[in-house]
Amino acid sequence: MSENSERSVVVERTSTGHFVATNARGGSIGFGTASDAGRDTEFTPVELLLAAIGGCTAADVDISTSRHAEPIGFSVAVTGDKISDELGNRMTNLMVTFTVAFPDGEGADRARAILPRAVKTSHDRLCTVSRTVEIGTPVTATIKDA
Repeated sequence: MSENSERSVVVERTSTGHFVATNARGGSIGFGTASDAGRDTEFTPVELLLAAIGGCTAADVDISTSRHAEPIGFSVAVTGDKISDELGNRMTNLMVTFTVAFPDGEGADRARAILPRAVKTSHDRLCTVSRTVEIGTPVTATIKDA
């Protein structure tokens, strides 16, 4: 039996420059454009992309390391530069930086030892989001009659 590979979200406009994305399980997240200073705490689509990259690789690394020891600190910073050039608007210089700490102990020593390999494996093979960005998967946009 093969698993259904399709993943999807529906993005709906809630007001000018504001949207909500809903997944097939009913979860939702609101976001907006950076130009609306009145709601500057909302995530922008670019920030959601950065969060998706960080969240995907964080989940991979957490699964690998936390089976050995519960971290006492675990954060992933994702940064990049938004530019506009002859190729259009895009992000460059994407950087993912892990800051992970484990308590003392044998399990924690093992978690610390495998951390670099877990980060590399996530980046090179496992993280669907960063792999998709790095490979450069084409995006098709269409218009459906309402």
